[in-house]
Amino acid sequence: MNFDAIFDAQLQALRDEGNYRVFAELERRCGAFPAARSYIADGPDEVTVWCSNDYLGMGQHPQVIAAMKAAIDDCGAGAGGTRNISGTNHHHLLLEAEIADLHGKEAALLFTSGYVSNWAALSTLGARLPGAVILSDAMNHASMIEGIRHSRARKVIWRHNDPEDLDRRLSELPPEAPKIVAFESVYSMDGDICPMAEIVEVAEAHGAMTYLDEVHAVGLYGPRGGGISEREGLARRITLIEGTLGKAYGVVGGYISGSAALCDFVRSFASGFIFTTALPPAVAAAARVSIAHLKRSGLERARQRAAVRRLRAGLDAHGIPHLDNDSHIVPVMIKDPVKCRMLADILMRDWGIYVQPINYPTVPKGTERLRFTPSPLHGPAEIDRLVEALNALWRQCALSRAVA
Repeated sequence: MNFDAIFDAQLQALRDEGNYRVFAELERRCGAFPAARSYIADGPDEVTVWCSNDYLGMGQHPQVIAAMKAAIDDCGAGAGGTRNISGTNHHHLLLEAEIADLHGKEAALLFTSGYVSNWAALSTLGARLPGAVILSDAMNHASMIEGIRHSRARKVIWRHNDPEDLDRRLSELPPEAPKIVAFESVYSMDGDICPMAEIVEVAEAHGAMTYLDEVHAVGLYGPRGGGISEREGLARRITLIEGTLGKAYGVVGGYISGSAALCDFVRSFASGFIFTTALPPAVAAAARVSIAHLKRSGLERARQRAAVRRLRAGLDAHGIPHLDNDSHIVPVMIKDPVKCRMLADILMRDWGIYVQPINYPTVPKGTERLRFTPSPLHGPAEIDRLVEALNALWRQCALSRAVA
């Protein structure tokens, strides 16, 4: 059998649909974010990155970089293996204590990524709680979906951000069944924020565990960066808060936080924790410094909010259609995969603006978009230039504009 022919045929189908993904070869330059060196043929030597999930530029922060360098000098490059075999490095425990404090929880547990923390925690809880039912928001991330699927627990999908539908679904379940309500605070593609208080109240009324994914909110919301749950004063009422170190904190890794018993339970039974090499100590050290800094400093968050407001105002002034939401994510709607790819290519080639087109399966067909994430390090001139470029493209390509 010619396996390569099968692979090539399916890849060509992706190309024909306009959904084939092309990775831009870039090099972040320390201290120069959002500028990056580009290695793309027939493109500019330097581009401005507009779609990074390093939302606050903390991957470039001098204190974070210094902490990573110091830990490398002290501990070397890697963790040496799993925590079960090689031991728990002191930096891991310091970071877990920092995370637990961030969310007002007894404990926290580290994973190698936010994807793995969702997959491991949900699959373990669903599999090990007898008769468990997991109620999943319809727009939950792929990592949550995979964790639920792997658990083989019964799954119930409730309408996106709809507490009334959640209440109906919970009411239909046996009262004695362990129930886990899984949802996100900020949804990464549309940028909408969940009605957290209402969801928590419904879950509590039915005795359900609440499982909250805060990956696109930690560092960004709340007086200390604890996320939407901290901002709304709800963190203590949520059973498990999951987050990432790879977005607003600028490093890499994922975690869960909750009671000591819950974290120990996942630590003891989750294959995604037990059999995976631990985060390098240098990464843990850098992440701890990043979290600690954002607990004290609101400057980065304030500057980011100002950048988001300026971009939205510029888009509105020119009728560039974008989804209205209360978060830091600015999706400019194209609604066509081929046009989305074409616009991204023109922005890169002619303007030195890098934004990755978001197509199916990341978003449903017909909702393709360019997803912009202004940071504190995008200055007024860079924001205005982006608006100028989009306005020129809308005129050049005769794209429909939003009606004021």
